[in-house]
This record gives sequence, structure tokens and C-alpha cells, in this order.
Amino acid sequence: MAASFDDAKIARRGAGLSGAAGPLWFALGLAGAIAIFWSGLVSLVEAWSIPEYSHGPIIPLISTFLFLREMRHVPPASQPVTDRWAGVLVIVVALVIGLLGVVARIPQIVTYGFIVWIAGMILTSFGLRRGVMFWPAVVHLAFMLPLPQFIYWQVSTYLQIVSSEIGVAVIALMGIPVYLEGNIIDLGVYKLQVAEACSGLRYLFPMLSFSFVFAVLYQGPRWHKLALLLSAAPITVLMNSFRIGVIGVLVDNYGIAQAEGFLHSFEGWVIFIACVAILFLIATVLQRLTRHPKPLSETLDIEFDGLGAQLRRIGDVAPSAAMIVGALMTVGVATAWRATPEREVVRASRDPLAIFPLAISDWRGRLGAPLDTEIERVLAADDYFSAAYAAPGEARPVDLFIAYYYNQMDGAGIHSPEICIPAGGWEVSGWERSAITLPSGESVDLVQAVIQKGQARQLVYFWFDLRGKRISGSYEAKFANLIDSAAIGRSDGALVRVITPIAPNEDIAAAADRLQRFMVSSLETLPRFIPH
Repeated sequence: MAASFDDAKIARRGAGLSGAAGPLWFALGLAGAIAIFWSGLVSLVEAWSIPEYSHGPIIPLISTFLFLREMRHVPPASQPVTDRWAGVLVIVVALVIGLLGVVARIPQIVTYGFIVWIAGMILTSFGLRRGVMFWPAVVHLAFMLPLPQFIYWQVSTYLQIVSSEIGVAVIALMGIPVYLEGNIIDLGVYKLQVAEACSGLRYLFPMLSFSFVFAVLYQGPRWHKLALLLSAAPITVLMNSFRIGVIGVLVDNYGIAQAEGFLHSFEGWVIFIACVAILFLIATVLQRLTRHPKPLSETLDIEFDGLGAQLRRIGDVAPSAAMIVGALMTVGVATAWRATPEREVVRASRDPLAIFPLAISDWRGRLGAPLDTEIERVLAADDYFSAAYAAPGEARPVDLFIAYYYNQMDGAGIHSPEICIPAGGWEVSGWERSAITLPSGESVDLVQAVIQKGQARQLVYFWFDLRGKRISGSYEAKFANLIDSAAIGRSDGALVRVITPIAPNEDIAAAADRLQRFMVSSLETLPRFIPH
């Protein structure tokens, strides 16, 4: 009881000194939070201009509705609230996350920190026991955030492949001859590329948000809610694949115009509406499985009456010691951070890959063709090099590809061949991480695989060359970039990939020996172009 009395007394003193109620303390903290999380908020608004995230602006509005809806179940406290300090701990965690994201120049981390900060301020306002009841509104805010780029490309590429395979199956069911190579659907006269825009992400993200809200509003057993939530992804993937299949059938019968322009976009809207309708159908079926089924209108708690009264209740939230400490701490951190000189990204000195030698020991290279414009856009490298090297007595050449990035923290980043190679129609035996000991005695951590397309087989090695470290894992590479960006202001690095064909009568060991002998000659050259 003493702790409760002290908290209330300090809160009254804080309110009396400032003449402000709880919402004003929250507003003060919010002003400080905006200063800290500004870079993340700016990147968030920029992301909303991308079709995949264009649903973002409505997410805060829906979260506000969920918050006011839960207010009906959070009556005014009948006695002093003593469990507000957990919110201060959450605010501390949020500030650490935000500052880490700012230092490392990863806007997504900054925005995650902002949502955690909101959760902390809610807990300081209502206390832990009552504040956790608002978790749906806070969790739903995550649906407005863009995925980290390296996760986005992995998900997008995977969905392109899955959608292509199912779409081709739909076309084949219609009796139309069709062939799939990677994400290219070959109809004979026409070829359709299942591009990034056709991956289904622009339907999946809003559908996941919709299914989350639907599950929250649905009045039924928890397993019903879980089923509705988990059904969103497979519904969207299957319907998007069906859309691709229908487009293929239309193109085969009426020409390529069926895959372009307004009709193509309109089909997308039809598919999204169909996904929503299927979700409603699943909810109806689930109700039919209960002993006392109800109409869907009675199972969805969509009630707007009284929300205005709940909104006015926010003005009655009393300031607490925890809220005041959280607000002042946020403002203090913001002030200190803004007073700190901004750290510039260190740009290491290096030679451009345009002058990478085509003569390396006995190996002689021939430049590859420039990358396709779309591939260059997706790769987003600051510099790249591609060439095929041959040497006397070697049965097959070795292809060397290097993609270099000055800064991997501001949305750019290395795209792993684990994503790109399968998208090109190659079958992969399995990616294996290993430490290769070269004939020179040097050890290199890398990823290797045998890939095959038709009768052609190739052996692939690749690794991430980051500031003197050769790393095989993409997630370890992201972590190394995060640490070095915060510690030394650098996140530059490169992907290095070497490939050699495997001759029909050649074993894998011979191809591996060829790659490794080329690596012995070429690794000494790399530091000029990929600085340590």
C-alpha cells in the first residue's frame, strides 16, 4: 500500500508542477520519440508508396479502432495502479532498439522500436494487468512495416516459384501445352515472366492484416481464430497462382494484351476480393461445426457505438510517476542524441571492378554481357563484374561474378544465389556450407552446390566478402554488417560467386579442383576491389 501511495503522490506532484494531465505527458514523450525514431518513420512513409505496402496508411486507423474497442473492457481503475513500472522497462528496450537501428542505419529496426515504445507508454498509462489487454491494437501495427530487404527478396522469390508451378498446373489442366523454366511460363508463341509484381505479396500483406483483424473480432473458440489467421497465406498464394493460370489461358487464346494494362490490374483486385470472400466462407463453415451455430453477423464484434465515449476516456488517464519518467527519459535521450554529431558512413578506398584484370596467372578472361535492366535493379549493386576465365589444359571455363555494395544498411543488400539460381530454372542438389582448404593451404568458408538444368550440370561456390572476412551464411553476414556499421561506420562488402560446368564424363571432384585452383590465383587480387 505504501508503494501505491508513493506512486500516486509522485504522479500528483508531476501533474501539479506541469499543470498537465496524462495525455499531455504522453504527447511530450511522443514528441521525443518522433525525434528518436524519425529516420524509421520517414522510411515507413516511403515504403507505403510501393504497391506491396500501399495498405500501410490504413493500419494505424484500424489499430485505433481495436484500441478503442478494447477500452470497453478496461474499466476505470477502482484503486491505485501499482504495476506501471513494467512499461518503463519496455520503453528502455524500445529506446535501445531505436538507437541501435539509427546507428546501424537500418530503418526497419527503428520502426520496430517505435512500436515497442508505444506499447511501453500504454503500459505506463494503464498498468501491466490492464495494459496487456490492448495487445491486438499494438501487434496489428506491425502489419504497416515493410519486411527487411533480404527477407523480402527471399519471400518474393519463393512465392514467384510456387505461384509459377501452380499456375502452370492450372494451364495444363485446360489442355494447353506449357513448359516452366524458373519463373518463365513458355506457351510456345508467348512467354510469360512471373515477375516480382506477380509474387502475390501485394495481396498477401493486406490479407494477413485483414485476417488478423478478422480473427480478433471473431467471437468463437480460439482454434477457430487460429484457423482463420493461418488460412490467409495459403488462400492468397493459391488464388494468386490461379490468377496466373487464368492469365496464361487468356493469353494463349486471345493474345499477350491479356497480361498487360488495366485488365491485369483489375484481375488482381478481383483475386483480393475473392480471398476475402473465402475467409468469410471459412468462418461460416467453422460456425456450422459448432453445436449452436450463429449467423456470421452475430459472430463478428463490429460495433462502432460508444467509441466516441471511449475516445473521451483517454483524456481522463491520470499521469503516473512511471508515465512521467518514461516521457522525460524519452525526451532526454532524444535531446542527447540530437546534440551528438551525426556519424558519416565510411567509404573505403578501392579500385573499380571495371579494371578487374582479365589475365590472372594462366587464366584468361572474357567479359560477360551486361546484366538485364530488371536484374540490375533487383541486384542494386554499386559495382559488379562478370567474366568467364579459361586456362590451358582446363576442360571447362570458370565464371567469376562479383557484386559490390558501398553500404548495405540503407535498404540495399546482397542477394544470395540461393534465391536467384532456382529462379533461373536451375535445380539445386542442396546448399552445403563448408570450409574449403585451397591448394595454397588457405581456408575459405563458402556455400557450395551442384545445380542442373536439363543435361547441363555446374558446380557453384559463393561467399560474402566483408571487410576482410569471408562469411558463408547470409544471416551471419547481416549480423556482421550490423556490428561493423555501429562500431566502425562501415557496411561495405561483396558477393563473390564462381561457377564451372561439369563435363559429361567428369566427376565433381575434378570440377571442384578446377574452381579451387582458380581461387588460389584470384583471391590475391580481390582486396584491391573489395577492401579489408
